[in-house]
Amino acid sequence: MLTTELLHPSILRALANCGHGDKILITDGNYPLDSDVNENTEKIYLALKSDLPKATEVLKVLNTQINFEKAEVMSPDEGEQPAIYEEFKEILDTGELSELGRFDFYDVCKNASNLKLGINTGETRTFANILLTIGVR
Repeated sequence: MLTTELLHPSILRALANCGHGDKILITDGNYPLDSDVNENTEKIYLALKSDLPKATEVLKVLNTQINFEKAEVMSPDEGEQPAIYEEFKEILDTGELSELGRFDFYDVCKNASNLKLGINTGETRTFANILLTIGVR
């Protein structure tokens, strides 16, 4: 029996196949994961019900398993930054997130040949999508 926080076999396998510079996407429940990632991305539909799990919960667990060198978020066209951005920064222990407009974010995810894993959560907060680039330890 595994003794790490992460137990999901498909996520563990996908992480083991990642290298420096590869990308992982964590999405909210509204993200069109089936159509807005490349065809080689492993897709995991983890949502069980509204807000279970939350995107931040998935990020916390992944952050115990792998090092991230960059985080990009989908930003609204206008208005305030979503509150979840502060939670992302706290979990990743970083002072900044790179922001991409909604359609730029979709384009990056669809065209990035190194997007290895997409995890769809039950998150109901809007703009709760984060694209992570794997770093080195």
